[in-house]
Amino acid sequence: MKVILADDHPIFRSGLTFLLESSFDHVEIQAYENGLQVLENIPVFNPDIVLLDIDMPVKNGLETCSAIQHQHPGLAVIILSIHKTTDIVKLAFYNGAKGYLIKDNTSEEIVECINWVRDGKTYLPLVLRDLHNKRQIDPLMELITDEIKSLTPTELKVLKLVSKKYSSKEIADLLFVSPKSVENYRSRICKKLNLDARNNSLLLWVMENKFLLDSDQLL
Repeated sequence: MKVILADDHPIFRSGLTFLLESSFDHVEIQAYENGLQVLENIPVFNPDIVLLDIDMPVKNGLETCSAIQHQHPGLAVIILSIHKTTDIVKLAFYNGAKGYLIKDNTSEEIVECINWVRDGKTYLPLVLRDLHNKRQIDPLMELITDEIKSLTPTELKVLKLVSKKYSSKEIADLLFVSPKSVENYRSRICKKLNLDARNNSLLLWVMENKFLLDSDQLL
């Protein structure tokens, strides 16, 4: 396994490097102090996982995560942070993260997060999972609202395509329906999500909740 980690604190970088080398067999690690260095070295090192601190100079973790999503789609990114607010977690997943770790997580939790992400699953911090007291259940499922669950499979497909910035005509072509049908789907989706269909509220909603729409729970 090849891992890139980035944090502007040398002691934290050293400690995390030691943990990974002690916990995984055949692991190669490259450590950097900012996101720009990460982006420059990904094509050379070809990592399996990238761990990014949010608060870094030059290019922060969220900016770097977003850039990785566009430049290297499929590359798994885990965000490291001191922030525990739901809004920051949502922003991390919106920018393409597959895992989120609080910096005071235990060593076991850090290893667990990496294993989850390696298996293609999404990892949320324990502070959120503990809110629901369901550690054995995919924590994203707890964040899926009743409104989303009320959508039909076709409406959900349309919603996911909207989140990927497809136009109504492009969605119509992909689903083999008319553009008018897509507009009707969008109108029904807005009604079920309690959104105003007359403005850009649906687009704003998918931007804020993209991490949910990317979840395997919403297939």
